[in-house]
Amino acid sequence: MRRLDEDGYLLLEDFIDADLLARLRDRIEELFQIEGESAGQEFKPEPGCRRLANLVDKGDVFREVIVLPRLLEYVRYVLGPSIKLSSLHARSVNPHGAGGQPLHADMSAIADARGPWVCNTLWMLDDFTPDNGAPRVVPGSHRLGRLPAELLADPLADHPDQVHVTGRAGSVVVLNAHTWHAGTANRTDRPRTALHAFYCRRDKPQQQYQKRLLRPQVQKSLSPTLRDLLALDDPLNDQLSAAAAVRSGVLK
Repeated sequence: MRRLDEDGYLLLEDFIDADLLARLRDRIEELFQIEGESAGQEFKPEPGCRRLANLVDKGDVFREVIVLPRLLEYVRYVLGPSIKLSSLHARSVNPHGAGGQPLHADMSAIADARGPWVCNTLWMLDDFTPDNGAPRVVPGSHRLGRLPAELLADPLADHPDQVHVTGRAGSVVVLNAHTWHAGTANRTDRPRTALHAFYCRRDKPQQQYQKRLLRPQVQKSLSPTLRDLLALDDPLNDQLSAAAAVRSGVLK
């Protein structure tokens, strides 16, 4: 709790057991092969990276991980008790220098009067090292109430207070997503892959409107716990998503 309060992130080493790690890796690589050039089309492309999106729709293993009680305990500490899944993606950074990002807060979100409203969890499916694209984080920046682009001359440049979050495959990073962070370049000869389970407060719109994306047969198969976490039966979520679509001009 102190680390999340002060630094804005927490590394949970060896959080994923070997069986779950293997199943996540296998299914993600299978989806990359199946989807090919269209992989990640439900969200957005990113130069130098392979992406997958809408993963709740694409396998039991993904529906398993988003409701792990020991993970949600940390998410609820950041956001409060009333949460929902905002999106579930995979991001694989290509080798040979790809993947560098500017410092940012997810969804360009600034905490409001109620406090934080976005929390990301990064599941390390490979070792994260200083050379293969481990994220950089500016500890404590979640308390500034400003976005990097507002205060920094060059958000792509190194920040004097940044740290690289490294760890073994199977570890998970819980990130108050108002904390300034960015992916770094993968300078190795192998890809580096992570799963991103992104949560938000229930009074905010999802990054991806799950009710629209999930196939009807998948929605019918879900437990009450999953339906609640995905806000499938929440009229407020429908209203928030519709309003967000109008503001952006695009449904995501």
